[in-house]
Amino acid sequence: MAYAEKRISQAKGSKGKVSWRSRYKKPDGTWGSEPGFPTKKTAEQWGDEQEAAIRAGRWIDPDKMRTPFGVFVRKWMAAQSPRGRTTMNRWERLDTHILPKWEHTPLIAINWFDVDAWARTLKCADSTVKDCIGLMSLILTGAVDAQHLTVNPLFGRRRASKAADNVGDQQVRTTEVGWAPPEAVLQVAERLGPANGLHLITAAFLGPRWGEGIALHRDNTLLTRREPYDGGTFECPIIRINQEVAEYIRRGPDGSRQGAVHQLEPVKNRWSVRDIDVPPFLAQLLRLHLDDWPHPFVFCTPSGKWWWRNGWWELLRPAADGRKARPRARGRAVKEAWEPIWPGLTMRMSRHTADTYQAQIGVHPVLAHEQAGHRYPGIKGTYQHPTPEMRQQRLAGLQMIFERAMRNLGWRTLWGRVDLQKRSPGS
Repeated sequence: MAYAEKRISQAKGSKGKVSWRSRYKKPDGTWGSEPGFPTKKTAEQWGDEQEAAIRAGRWIDPDKMRTPFGVFVRKWMAAQSPRGRTTMNRWERLDTHILPKWEHTPLIAINWFDVDAWARTLKCADSTVKDCIGLMSLILTGAVDAQHLTVNPLFGRRRASKAADNVGDQQVRTTEVGWAPPEAVLQVAERLGPANGLHLITAAFLGPRWGEGIALHRDNTLLTRREPYDGGTFECPIIRINQEVAEYIRRGPDGSRQGAVHQLEPVKNRWSVRDIDVPPFLAQLLRLHLDDWPHPFVFCTPSGKWWWRNGWWELLRPAADGRKARPRARGRAVKEAWEPIWPGLTMRMSRHTADTYQAQIGVHPVLAHEQAGHRYPGIKGTYQHPTPEMRQQRLAGLQMIFERAMRNLGWRTLWGRVDLQKRSPGS
């Protein structure tokens, strides 16, 4: 049975101050203690509550509740086994935003009011703030599972937005363009050249993720989809997405950096494994590219290596943003000046562009989700499936976007390789 011990402080400045320590029997038979109670009765009541919780099987050791958040984070991260890129992203959120504030805070002292107030002070994108709160909630759920807490104080909570915040978000949405018109895509691709330009066009019309695009193997390119349709067979060329090149910083269990990783890994989830239907113009360009490309990976560097993000960034930025002329010098070739075409264009924006084109031409949502590698939500994701007619409509729409862009530019070829416009009979 729990009992209380009287304590008289001997500390300088508080000599003679009386407090009470609660003593209670722990599950292993040893005696636990908790100091700091103002009266004997409160100390005994607290101890009785601990023993009642132990008998009911719901007791949490107070010492574990006081574990610093940063200490538990490292224990939790060491027990996880997500994809390498996910681990790197989590550590970036922890190092940059979360641990500077919460590393030394006891788990039991974390509450929604303080977390919500802290989130409002972060000077980063709203999506990053949501990621930080979501990661903290995930970790605190782990603390509940590890019997360090009874409940997760962040579970199911949503941030309350202020009117001023909403106005700011609306201003960002109305001024930011998250996609690129096809004319701009083709112009930037022309500057990049046949191999790299084709990579950009593929991203903008088919929407593979960055790592999926550079991991595309020639053995998975221009395969054929065959499905029964209208008394015959529907066929179209596809690219098969089943792996990606992962690029991240490997972290040790304690968060220490252990070098860069650049390797093939499985795609992020089962919906990402997919066959993407290729419209006729892009199939023709890919076929020509494969005919004279000596490497196994379709969109690699000229030496056959996978692109690093920063290497591709240095290639794409002047092609999209423009550049100044550079005269010939020793060891440097002359470069002509380039006017900006679509400043800020990235491969992520190109993926957004692909999905935007699909919406523009009215692609059925179940097919649009499949082609993007997303799970179609709700019960309709179980009951609805893409049909050959949906696929034909999508391919025709993408072909139309391309041909219209070529006409608007007044072009008949890309990179001077082949006439891609339809010829009229007898021409």
